[in-house]
Amino acid sequence: MVEKQITDNSDAAASSTEKPANFIEEIINGHLSSGRFGQRVHTRFPPEPNGYLHIGHAKSIALNFSLAAKYGGLCNLRFDDTNPSKEEAEYVHSIKDDIKWLGFDWEDREYYASDYFEQLFDWAVKLIKAGHAYVCDLSPEETRTYRGTLSEPGKNSPFRDRSVAENLDLFQRMRQGEFPDGTRVLKAKIDMAHPNFNMRDPVMYRILHAHHHRTGNDWCIYPMYDFTHGQSDSIEEITQSICTLEFENHRPLYDWFCDKLDIHHPQQIEFARLNLTYTVMSKRKFLTLVNEGYVNGWDDPRMPTISGLRRRGYTPESIRKFCEYIGVAKHNSVVDVTILENQIREHLNAIAPRVMTVLRPLKVVIENYPEGQVEELQAINNPEDESAGSRALPFTRELYIDQNDFMEVPVRRYFRLAPGKEVRLRYGYIIKCESVIKSDSGEIVELRCTYDPDTLGKQPTDRKVKGVIHWVSVGHAVDAEIRIYDRLFTTERPDKIAEGQDFRSNINPDSLEIIEHAKAEPSLAKVQSGERFQFERVGYFSVDSDSTVDKPVFNRIASLRDTWAKIAKKS
Repeated sequence: MVEKQITDNSDAAASSTEKPANFIEEIINGHLSSGRFGQRVHTRFPPEPNGYLHIGHAKSIALNFSLAAKYGGLCNLRFDDTNPSKEEAEYVHSIKDDIKWLGFDWEDREYYASDYFEQLFDWAVKLIKAGHAYVCDLSPEETRTYRGTLSEPGKNSPFRDRSVAENLDLFQRMRQGEFPDGTRVLKAKIDMAHPNFNMRDPVMYRILHAHHHRTGNDWCIYPMYDFTHGQSDSIEEITQSICTLEFENHRPLYDWFCDKLDIHHPQQIEFARLNLTYTVMSKRKFLTLVNEGYVNGWDDPRMPTISGLRRRGYTPESIRKFCEYIGVAKHNSVVDVTILENQIREHLNAIAPRVMTVLRPLKVVIENYPEGQVEELQAINNPEDESAGSRALPFTRELYIDQNDFMEVPVRRYFRLAPGKEVRLRYGYIIKCESVIKSDSGEIVELRCTYDPDTLGKQPTDRKVKGVIHWVSVGHAVDAEIRIYDRLFTTERPDKIAEGQDFRSNINPDSLEIIEHAKAEPSLAKVQSGERFQFERVGYFSVDSDSTVDKPVFNRIASLRDTWAKIAKKS
């Protein structure tokens, strides 16, 4: 299927006009007009608890819950837990935490496909009795051979014509655990010549002697997803079963089971899944990244998992806004990750307190400032929010500035500090560099400066100072660790690789830089995990869960601007 790319558009993003109904809403409107489901709208989010949710799931979560809210309906949370070999209670808890963090509430409607195992078994028996299902002894390899190809029809299994009595007996014995794993399956009897492979006698049940995280060892046969999904929707009286496009070819099977069982029949509707540039969206690839040490767990801030985005410092509001902005489509597309990054910048610009933190400290001594004097300068907490007020910053004779704000031999149009040059200290005075002190190895270790006491809070008309830099008082500085996270991949489409390579070939070796000896203003001495700030002139940062009382740890959420756009432009 052809994919297109969605890029950001500032004018469109700023528009406040209400969006027209998307194609899913048009279908729902048709259902309401016809009365097909009795004026009800009831959706569900049905994750498999076999891993952590990612940003693509966030789109599905937002869509299902928001549609229910828009039409005054309900949305269930249902875990499709039919594969005990890959599912864990840990994933169930993480999924619930992620959904709640995103701001959605399933109230008392928390369900599990495993709740319906007995009913699903009875329905399988019903299909056997009606001649629509049979027990097959073909091996997995033989089953693939019998299935045929795109150009050739499949062949009927030699076990397809077993009697109803024999099928019922074998299926019951499968349940009782008489047969080893993989020796028998229950198949739907449909059409081995059907052009849709999903309709060529698909497997309904397989034998799997495995402990289930909820039912324990009660079962040794487990229903396949295709047999479970539609029937679970039916039991819960779902009206619109919203899935991603990969299930489009499964819809005829979804409909076939509901029709043959003569049960409540929801409408399956498919939409395009989310694909992001510079990102992979595969649980298998996530496992590779985690298990091979490319990242530090599922919640690594470079991961597109919801837990990773949360730890990085993304807000639920920004993710919901992102999902709303990109909308839903019928065809696959690739969304520019800058749209997501711009949403978090826009939100944090409005809510994040401004603070000053020096990542790579260089000591400055103001020689004509009184020794021992501490002056309190007033700093604005957030110019976008007057109610945020201001805070006091201690100003002293000895300060830290960032190494990047000094150049011994300045280049053209360099407006920061240099020998004989002046800059304004943010919220403070104009200072002038008088001399440079170096170590024996020639490293710059200290600057000697003077200040003009008449320049606090104003710009004299007789001098022009273009540069404004941030700073921190040496005696009041808080030691901090700064983690500069960047994109995990160097190319827009990490999955598009040369022959003989895989997606790991595109991993960015500079996706994490750890700065251990940063200096922060004293207001950051007692921060709490998850708090977010704008480090003035640096970027947006969040307090990591690794923080301690003695040393806060900050993750960079995003730079102040899209630095990757500049890189792409130069290249």
